[in-house]
Amino acid sequence: MKEYTAKTVEEAVKAACDELKIAEERLVYEVKEEKRGLFRKTATISVYEDEDAALYAEQYLKQAIRALGVDVMTESKREDEIIKITIDSDRNPALIGKGGRTLQALNELTKLAVSNKFRRRYRILLDVGGYKEDKYERLASIAKRTAKQVQRTHIDVRLDPMTPDERRAVHNALTGWEHIKTESTGEGADRAINIRYID
Repeated sequence: MKEYTAKTVEEAVKAACDELKIAEERLVYEVKEEKRGLFRKTATISVYEDEDAALYAEQYLKQAIRALGVDVMTESKREDEIIKITIDSDRNPALIGKGGRTLQALNELTKLAVSNKFRRRYRILLDVGGYKEDKYERLASIAKRTAKQVQRTHIDVRLDPMTPDERRAVHNALTGWEHIKTESTGEGADRAINIRYID
């Protein structure tokens, strides 16, 4: 968190935007203090940075999971505009849940909590004990096998529905493939990737 002081809140916001090189609508801040004296007035704002959002996400997760009676360790890093948080505990399977559903629910809750606190959408990706990385590798392998089949037969294939991050892993795995195009169709939990043949 960084503080900026100027004559007015507007000037403090402008100074923060200029220094951090971001648009005003992307600046997340709170007014710490406004002083109005006889001859002088000042305003101080606290500006939240991405590191603050990552730290808040970790703290929120720890509290939420401890409320379930599970102690966890977390580690976060920023990668390609995504806050990635790795979770580890002696109850990893319970935190993952059947088909990764508990992990996905934790992911959505954390994303909502951070977005509400910082008034902007953050992309957050949770992983428990390497579960997600392993799943991405399996999905990429399935996608490549299916893409080869589509290249050979020229018949499009629709994969099973996936979460947004899983679909991203498949899109990335097939980027640049000859005669292959991937596109997501469907809504909500039924959203899935179609692997299409193109000339």
